[in-house]
Amino acid sequence: MTLVVRRVGADAATSVHAVVRAAFAARPVLVPPADALGETPDTVAAALSAGGGLLATLEGRPVGALLMASEGRTVWLRRFGVVPAAQRLGVAGALVAEALSIADGDEVAVVAREELPATVGFWRGHGFVETAHRSPYLELRRAVPRTLPAPDADAMRDLGRLVGGLVRAGDLVVLSGGLGAGKTTFTQGLGAGLGVRGDVTSPTFVIARVHPSLTGGPALVHVDAYRLGGIDELDDLDLDASLDEAVTVVEWGSGIAEGLTDSRLEVRIARSAAAPDPDDPDALDPRLVTLVPLGPRWLGVSWPK
Repeated sequence: MTLVVRRVGADAATSVHAVVRAAFAARPVLVPPADALGETPDTVAAALSAGGGLLATLEGRPVGALLMASEGRTVWLRRFGVVPAAQRLGVAGALVAEALSIADGDEVAVVAREELPATVGFWRGHGFVETAHRSPYLELRRAVPRTLPAPDADAMRDLGRLVGGLVRAGDLVVLSGGLGAGKTTFTQGLGAGLGVRGDVTSPTFVIARVHPSLTGGPALVHVDAYRLGGIDELDDLDLDASLDEAVTVVEWGSGIAEGLTDSRLEVRIARSAAAPDPDDPDALDPRLVTLVPLGPRWLGVSWPK
């Protein structure tokens, strides 16, 4: 089945309203009742005109929708719903992914009902954390990912240096990407941004290196998790720095390092679709770097544009 999620305006108000009404009418009866049931095509059209929204279709049939509203650097997702017949088909996740990819802000926020634990669990499973509780409503937020180009090694180091200016003691940075993607190059820039001692090189053969600060800031703990059976093995490395007092960067850390802390910055490096010319030895091999801030630590952080 073909699932399409697209941004829509007021011209899609009838379809969006139909989805919202079907989705919220199927939920358990709540006290007070869901405000969404009071929406009309006209109120939905007004909301779409003001902030836009998303409409998901399966084989051309509207099955999921949400409204978007900006408030400062926060984008609110409202009237998020999937019709009963299309639930558990990946529609909700696709709506969230698209909303995060187009959100023009630092954070995305939602309001969920505490009487609907499955709904609250869905948002938490997508990286949202509770930031306010006014019974029966829960407010949940997450930071917006950023995808930035890195056309060459210098640009990759510059991105690392940018992140080095934002991280602080206790932060965890998890790097992922194929061999030669630029993970160590990124870390070199991050080390420069932190002002640490020593050349940052791949820690493959020693598993971890500690680079003390030259400026009184946190040390950099640079870990290669490729040969680690689990992040708990860090306890056996006898590092010269406490992870709570250092910035820890873990290469190949996806699926391993997440248990270190409730917040992390994932750095996902991929080759750009614009592949280099194989017949030109001087052609660039550009990368796309996606910064994915997760957890309460990254809420309220403003990223340079």
